[in-house]
Amino acid sequence: MKIAFIGTGHVGAALAVRLDASGHDVVLAQTKEASASLAAALARSKSLTARPLADAVGGAEIVFLAAPFSATEGIVKPLAAALAGKVLVDCTNPVGPGLSHGLKSERSGSELVQSLAPAARVVKAFSIYGFENLEDPSYPSYGVKPVMLFCGDDRDAKAHVARLVADVGFEPLDVGGLVQALHLEHMTLLWIRMVRAGGQSPTLVWAALRR
Repeated sequence: MKIAFIGTGHVGAALAVRLDASGHDVVLAQTKEASASLAAALARSKSLTARPLADAVGGAEIVFLAAPFSATEGIVKPLAAALAGKVLVDCTNPVGPGLSHGLKSERSGSELVQSLAPAARVVKAFSIYGFENLEDPSYPSYGVKPVMLFCGDDRDAKAHVARLVADVGFEPLDVGGLVQALHLEHMTLLWIRMVRAGGQSPTLVWAALRR
């Protein structure tokens, strides 16, 4: 798949490197000159390349949004036409003061993203853990893969994302329509409170067990 990444911080870089290693054609969007995070991401793989934002998005089949949530409107709204018909993977989380939901739980960040790019096929994914789990999702002692929950309204878009989830090393679990994104964002807040604030191991993940 041809994949573009908007945002090359801890989350974006980790996913870009893993998907690049899985054989996908990954390009990093250059949103500003002299970006230290972009340079660091490029240094991690010789096959990763960077292009200007519009070029990166225009040539991609799937676009990952992994920039800080505060930058969402400024990035997505001007790209609405270019994102039409593309799978837009929302990895962001609106985190407010005191580890509250940044949109007051009135709607999810993914629903905001969808409103900014109404013709994009938005899928919420790769959002419920910290970057440490994206760097290395292997848990060989347990005999199961950690689960990655995702949601969206477009069945075909979710099928593409499920394959990428598996390529990164997680068990994909479709939890329903984009309305579920708010619950995933609260799940992220739970993880942050347990790990970043509560001192649990940053390798903490969830698993889906069935009889």
